[in-house]
Amino acid sequence: MELRQEVLEEMTLLRERTPDVSGSVACTVDGLPIACDLESRTSEQVAALSAALLAMSSRMLVITGRGALEETLISSTAGFVAFYAAGPTIVLTVLAGPGANVGLLRLEGRKTAAAVAAVAARKH
Repeated sequence: MELRQEVLEEMTLLRERTPDVSGSVACTVDGLPIACDLESRTSEQVAALSAALLAMSSRMLVITGRGALEETLISSTAGFVAFYAAGPTIVLTVLAGPGANVGLLRLEGRKTAAAVAAVAARKH
């Protein structure tokens, strides 16, 4: 099975395990889409911005000496967007609705990012 399909399966499992998750996008750290579990047609824009945000977040941690990136979480009036490094080459972006259980989102987001990283490691 190809990388795109295996990553998409992990993303689908995330949505099934976490009712507040409305979709996700996986992309390379360069912003190229790998897999998309979103209803909208904005996956290329989401991928590009996800890679940029991951790079900025990682750089901030280096500058401030705060350790390795676990996640970046954006909270808004319409919900949440969480970004995870899924190994050294993939960014996982997860969207959740307002009132989402943030603890569950963080737990399942990290779990999915680890699974995506494992898939990528097997494929290389």
